[in-house]
Amino acid sequence: ICGASSNGRWRSARLVFGTLYPAYSSYKAVKSKDVKEYVKWMMYWIIFALFTAVEVFTDMFICWIPFYYELKIAFVVWLLSPYTKGSSVLYRKFVHPTLSSKKSYDTLVHFGRKGLNVAATAAVMAATKSQGVLSDRLRSFSMQDLASYQEEPVNTAPGTKQPAAAAAAAAAGQHRTRSMMRSKSEIWNKSFSGTTVLFTRHSL
Repeated sequence: ICGASSNGRWRSARLVFGTLYPAYSSYKAVKSKDVKEYVKWMMYWIIFALFTAVEVFTDMFICWIPFYYELKIAFVVWLLSPYTKGSSVLYRKFVHPTLSSKKSYDTLVHFGRKGLNVAATAAVMAATKSQGVLSDRLRSFSMQDLASYQEEPVNTAPGTKQPAAAAAAAAAGQHRTRSMMRSKSEIWNKSFSGTTVLFTRHSL
């Protein structure tokens, strides 16, 4: 298990010596238009980027080594020191010869294009799959399903539900009652109108 205190010291040292100080020095080199300093700090940032990429894997597998984080702090100081010029040494001896060869360049370009193609294909497949699932979900909600949601049983008492058959029977009974009342009302109206006509004729 990696030590938390050592990790904290390393993060602080990396922030100050590995990032903030080189960033300020790079700003001064750009401002003064000093080509020598500019090239120096460009080489540092390239080496530091590679170191950060390698560090992801070393932190997972060899962080248990004694003085692991102290060694990383010493390495960053070695890169920055104007006496050792570690970043310039690593760049000129290893990085530049490797990247300047045409074979290495073609290999990097090939893997970069392949990675972009894989990422684009995965993104398109994920978008297509999600769209298909959404369409299937929307299609599943037919008009019959929506109608069934509207025909939910009416509660007859708190905590109880009236069965669907009983609800249908009650609705049919209400319909018959309304029809009978409408019929009686029409018969009464006809009788009243007939009586009125007879009374009128008799009066005349």
